[in-house]
Amino acid sequence: MQYNFQSILQHNEPWKVSELTARIRDVLESDGALADVRVAGEVSNLSRPASGHLYFTLKDEASQLRCVMWRSHAVRLGQLLQNGAAVIARGRIGVYERDGVYQLYVEALMRQGIGDLNAEFERLKLRLQAEGLFDAARKRQLPYLPRVLGVVTSPSGAAWQDILNVLRRRYPLVEVLLSPTLVQGEEAPEQIVRAIERLNALGTCDVILVARGGGSLEELWAFNDERVVRAIAGSRAPVVSGVGHEIDYTLADFAADVRAPTPSAAAEIIAPDINELRLQVDGLGIAMTDLMKARLADAQTQLNALHRALRLLNLANQLARQRERLNDLRARLASAPAHLLSLSRLRFDGLRARLESVGPAATLARGYAIVRRADGRVVRSVGDVATGDSLQVMVADGEFNARVESARADHKDGRRTTT
Repeated sequence: MQYNFQSILQHNEPWKVSELTARIRDVLESDGALADVRVAGEVSNLSRPASGHLYFTLKDEASQLRCVMWRSHAVRLGQLLQNGAAVIARGRIGVYERDGVYQLYVEALMRQGIGDLNAEFERLKLRLQAEGLFDAARKRQLPYLPRVLGVVTSPSGAAWQDILNVLRRRYPLVEVLLSPTLVQGEEAPEQIVRAIERLNALGTCDVILVARGGGSLEELWAFNDERVVRAIAGSRAPVVSGVGHEIDYTLADFAADVRAPTPSAAAEIIAPDINELRLQVDGLGIAMTDLMKARLADAQTQLNALHRALRLLNLANQLARQRERLNDLRARLASAPAHLLSLSRLRFDGLRARLESVGPAATLARGYAIVRRADGRVVRSVGDVATGDSLQVMVADGEFNARVESARADHKDGRRTTT
């Protein structure tokens, strides 16, 4: 059978898009089976706008279903709803006419269990943690004034531009080296590892920033890959991770030396504020100037005190007095030997005179004589000689010999007298 499509187009009135969408809405919403359904799936693409409503996707291995949960129902959930969570959602199927899509209007949620990706995340986290890859002791401090920053990210992503904007504003002195890579998809982990290795091979990077913007658990999964985690942990340069938004955590965050909530925040952490540095330099300059002024003032005060002390001491007069004393001591030292010799001579003469006054010669000169026997012994008593003994008599001017004719005692004191 052949159809004349031109005839059909001419004789059938076309629907407006809004009319067809409304018709589909009526069909779906009139189906009682779809007015209260329970759907099991894994949460992804979760969005929490300021309005308080929740927007997310329920998915399984074959399909996805858009979901919305109004604020009045969402306030009861707290933090139950997270990307990767396996849940059972209860609600009604409706049509969002503006976009022409059907979605589940969720009224209640029940946690079914951790989704497959979250289970893999926890399993790998525990294993790598047991190896010590996340230990705080191995975390390194970032350089205070980095000279070269290596960035591992996609050159076409917003994260790269955000990083550059922060660096230009805060610290334009740093040299930035981009090591480009995919940040999402099956090939991303291997490329991220190679990008880190390239920067380490250069040996010039003071710090490496691994970054990408926010996304769902699936979109960030490359940064949970074991190869990427080990490359970050084994990097020669310190690594800062700036992956996703503030609520997003990846295994790369645990392996990095520093984790930042966003790529922009990571750049803020790495780059010091040049305006603050200027203020610090100015402050140090002022402090140094004040210190030098204070030291110069102290030195001037000490110098003035020394000048006053010198004037009080009258150094010239003291030098003159000391010079006179030195000359006096020199003269006394020069005359000391002769004076001592003269004193010694006088003392010697006195001793000699005293010695001579009591010596034998002086005694003989006064009329005394020294009488010796023939054997040379001095006669001191009458009893020392006998009649007929030969004697030698010494007088002041010579000697002569004598013979004992008789010896008698002195009757006054009982001594004998020799003739």
